[in-house]
Amino acid sequence: MFTDSHCHLDFTEFDADRNELIKRCAKLNINRFIVPGITAKRWPRVLQLCLKYPSAWPCLGLHPWWIAKASEDDLMLLEQLLGKHDLIAVGEIGIDGAIEDIDKQTEYFVKQLHIAKKHDLPVVVHHRKSHQLIVPELKHVNLTKGGIIHAFSGSYQQAKAYIDLGFKLGIGGTITYPRAIKTIKAVKKLPLDSIVLETDAPAMPLEGFQGEINSPEKIVNVFSHLCNLRDESPEVLQESIENNLKQMFNFKVQN
Repeated sequence: MFTDSHCHLDFTEFDADRNELIKRCAKLNINRFIVPGITAKRWPRVLQLCLKYPSAWPCLGLHPWWIAKASEDDLMLLEQLLGKHDLIAVGEIGIDGAIEDIDKQTEYFVKQLHIAKKHDLPVVVHHRKSHQLIVPELKHVNLTKGGIIHAFSGSYQQAKAYIDLGFKLGIGGTITYPRAIKTIKAVKKLPLDSIVLETDAPAMPLEGFQGEINSPEKIVNVFSHLCNLRDESPEVLQESIENNLKQMFNFKVQN
C-alpha cells in the first residue's frame, strides 16, 4: 500500500475526473491521501472532499503564500474546526523565505504550532529558503507529535536537524531531478524511520513531466526513484514508510 502524504485533491485541476483518478490510484495500490488545507476559505472544500472519499484524510492550516490575507479570525476558526472534526494534522503551515512579510509569516507559523501542540497534533510544514527560520521555532515550541517537512529539499545536516526534533521528511519529485545532488545525497543517508512519500499534486511535476499537472499516481514513480537510491528492498521500504505514517497520524478515526 502507498500513501501520498501531501496532495491537494481539492484543487480544481482534479474536478473533471477526481472519481476516476482515485480509482486509478487504487489499481496502483495507492489507497490513502493526506489533503492539506491552505486558506480558511478552502477549508470547507477540504473537509467535504474527505467526507466523500474515505481514502482522503484532512489537515487544515494557513499556508505562508496567502498569509497576508490571514486574520486572527482564521486562527479562531481553525481552533473551532479542530474541536468539531477528526483532523490528523495542522497544515499546511510554514515560512517561505522567497516571499515578503517574513514577520507575519513567522507570527502565524508560531501561533499554528501552538494550536497543534494544544490539540496534540502533528504539523505539515512548508519551507523554502527558510530552514534557519523554521528550526528555531520548532525547537522553541517542542511539539509532542512532530510532523512532516513537506517537499524536503536540503542537505543531510538540515535533514538531521528536523529528524532530531521528531519530524519525518516528505520525499517527492525533487529526487527525480539529477541536478538535485544535495537532496539526493541526503536521501541516500536518511534513517529509514524518517521517510514518507508525497507528490504535492497538482504541483511539483516529476522530471520528464514538466509542464503537466502532477498526479498522486506519480507516487509510484517517486518510490521507484527512492528504491534506486536506497539499499533496502522495495518491500522493506514500502512497509517502513507506511509504518512511519501510522506512527505519526491517527488513521483509526473515521473522518
